[in-house]
Amino acid sequence: MELNLPIILVDLFRLSVWLLIIVAIFLPLEKLYPLHKQKFFRQDFAVDLYYFFLSGLVPKILLIVPMSLTAMLLHDYMPLELHRQLAELPFLARFFAAMIVGEIGTYWGHRWMHENTYLWRFHAIHHSAPHIDWLVNTRAHPIDLVFPRFCGLLPMYFLGLAQPMANQVDMVPMLIMLVGTLWGFFIHSNLRWRFGCFEWLLSTPAFHHWHHTNDSHAVINKNYAPLLPWVDKLFGTFYLPKQWPVKYGIDEPVPANLMAQLLLPFLPKKKSTNSKSP
Repeated sequence: MELNLPIILVDLFRLSVWLLIIVAIFLPLEKLYPLHKQKFFRQDFAVDLYYFFLSGLVPKILLIVPMSLTAMLLHDYMPLELHRQLAELPFLARFFAAMIVGEIGTYWGHRWMHENTYLWRFHAIHHSAPHIDWLVNTRAHPIDLVFPRFCGLLPMYFLGLAQPMANQVDMVPMLIMLVGTLWGFFIHSNLRWRFGCFEWLLSTPAFHHWHHTNDSHAVINKNYAPLLPWVDKLFGTFYLPKQWPVKYGIDEPVPANLMAQLLLPFLPKKKSTNSKSP
């Protein structure tokens, strides 16, 4: 008898297994090498756990229509010869090229989430965490997750480095998304590790912690790149001193309730003194 479970149950099972793997990795690491002493079941843990499952289910649904339309438009209007040549690149060459252009796209999508007043209302939920650990990685409104991801995929599709219209599944964007997701948990982790000169090449907890700082107006809105810090250097937003941030979060109030957070960006905005918002 064939077992045909609803897709939602399969996805929930997959996410549960994924959660156990991540906990098995980061729980001992954050206990052995903590930057800040904090409990595993710290404040807002339950809300952030809901976000973990929400971020694993909703963004791919929201991305289906815009990415499908984008793929069809680019397939019709972009030079086929360019796409053919890039598609024939060796897998690793296409992968690293797609990673670089996708990183630049994601950088600007992330930066716009900070610089645009309305987009910031979605992104503020992610920055409202007064602490940093691996689980904060998925503390984000679905719109906040979808927009930078779309900005990262768009140049890959535009240049033909990702092949959504091919007859088989293109592993390049899937692998880039997997690497990006894994690395996102690492750079949000509560680890005191430093990597010297390598911190210019790959993002680290120190690099991304400074993105979440609320120490002062002079040091906020830095380090937008999720994986390659030299992209921030290229666009003038790189900041990585030897010390670590003292304070995280934002000044504007964000409700503690999950549903209230999801509805917050759509409600009339109250006046705020938040130094991170545009």
